Amino acid sequence: MCGRFTIFADPERMVERFQASLPEAGLRPRYNAAPTQHLPVILNEEPSAIQLLQWGLVPFWAQDPSIGSRMINARSETLAEKPAFRAALKKRRCLVLADGFYEWQKTPDGKQPMRITLASGEPFAMAGLWETWDSPDGSLLRTFTIVTGEPNDLVAPIHNRMPAILLPEHEALWLDNAAEPAIWLDILRPYPAERMAAYPVSRRINFVANDDPSLVNRETLSSLR
Repeated sequence: MCGRFTIFADPERMVERFQASLPEAGLRPRYNAAPTQHLPVILNEEPSAIQLLQWGLVPFWAQDPSIGSRMINARSETLAEKPAFRAALKKRRCLVLADGFYEWQKTPDGKQPMRITLASGEPFAMAGLWETWDSPDGSLLRTFTIVTGEPNDLVAPIHNRMPAILLPEHEALWLDNAAEPAIWLDILRPYPAERMAAYPVSRRINFVANDDPSLVNRETLSSLR
């Protein structure tokens, strides 16, 4: 799964990298992005703009928005089958922007958080789905989920799932409404392990309230207490 990630790249670099404008509210650096927060995505309906949506998918047919807390990830293997995701796969896909994600590796001393990035340190796009939910008061809630798949050789010793990071040349294809589900599903492959890096970070990230630059520092195992 993917339950936390980072996105603190320079906003102008984000504009250049994804060829999309910034949201009016700007981009807040996130060192411990978590579910229920509003985070940067690019929607298939407006690929030239970065927008802020709430993490945790609330399907349009949901009776209660609390379902979003259980919909932070969507398994790539069953996107076309699950009622919560199949309509979004056809009509509402997005890029979830990040520059790293966290997974917890089991060790004799407990679960060790690891930050996983591209080896280049550049921002990247995770495949996502989004929805709009009409609340009883008439307001609209827009939410997203991150697609996950099998891990590559770097992530496999850490966790049995990883986010579906798209190759840059596949980002536009994921957003392309003229493509077909078979094409979208085909590009949800493990990102090449040789292009990625992983390192241990402080267990302070276990607490959502902690969200500062020190969280992404590489730390020695002896200091991770």
